[in-house]
Amino acid sequence: HSGEFLCFQDADDIMLPQRVRLQFESSLLHPNSLIGSRISRLPQGSTERYTRWINSLTPDQLQTQAFTSHGPTVVMPTWFCSRKLFQKVGPFNEGGKGVPEDLLFFYQHLRQGGSLVRVNECLLVYRYHEEAATHSVTEETIWKLRLDFLQERVLSQWEHFTIWSAGKQGRKLFRSLSPSTQKKVRAFCDVDVKKIKRGFYTYEESQERPKPRVPVLDFREACGPFIICVKLDMTGGQLEENLSSLHLKEGIDYYHVGGGGGGGGGGSAEMDFLKSTFQFVCHEGLFGTHFLMKTCIMCMFTIFKL
Repeated sequence: HSGEFLCFQDADDIMLPQRVRLQFESSLLHPNSLIGSRISRLPQGSTERYTRWINSLTPDQLQTQAFTSHGPTVVMPTWFCSRKLFQKVGPFNEGGKGVPEDLLFFYQHLRQGGSLVRVNECLLVYRYHEEAATHSVTEETIWKLRLDFLQERVLSQWEHFTIWSAGKQGRKLFRSLSPSTQKKVRAFCDVDVKKIKRGFYTYEESQERPKPRVPVLDFREACGPFIICVKLDMTGGQLEENLSSLHLKEGIDYYHVGGGGGGGGGGSAEMDFLKSTFQFVCHEGLFGTHFLMKTCIMCMFTIFKL
């Protein structure tokens, strides 16, 4: 196969006009990038929070919010990249059902210094259905991959940090950290007066004696950097207001690991793509008269040849 560019497309999603042209042009400008786009969902209104997150991330947040439970910040059915980039990062992990190959590929791309770009137009109708292959991936599988990547990319660089939220997610994060990383946790912080009044979180499952006790502080008294374990878009703007009041910069002073709800649900690279075919009608003038587009189905993506 000699195609130079790859455009990813799940079988049951709908490609909108201009997608190939706009992402191709973006790929020429950003050859080391996975190119994505904004999306709409079918049925309309499904996974509303997730869709809002995907479509509203800033260019910097495409990198900094790579650790949330929402998954890749450029959604896989919108990916477009050069074959050279794909071969450098890939291939996909073909471990079968339950393997989040899009997340694995996404993280490996970032490990290799790859960047992320989103075309700020809606170029794909991303279909939601409960039977999608995405739902075969367990939360615990995703959690472990996210945690390992967070420890590798962020926490290994910090001497100390504070976990923002003494609630369920914050405590789960602490328990899941490696022993050496647990020792870096200065404190939990929170806005909940009841949690703050308790004073400490005791790690009851620990084999250490005495059992580790981690202070729980009012967020205004805590020292950064912070790992934020509060669900995004669920506090009516209060979380963002609190972070702003401390004059913190995302990607330097804090990272989000929350997310919650929504999720892709539109399929993954293991989707039954081979059961269907789709065609592009290449109108003369799409890329100019010297452009030749060759379309074929190869596993889970379409190859474009210049």
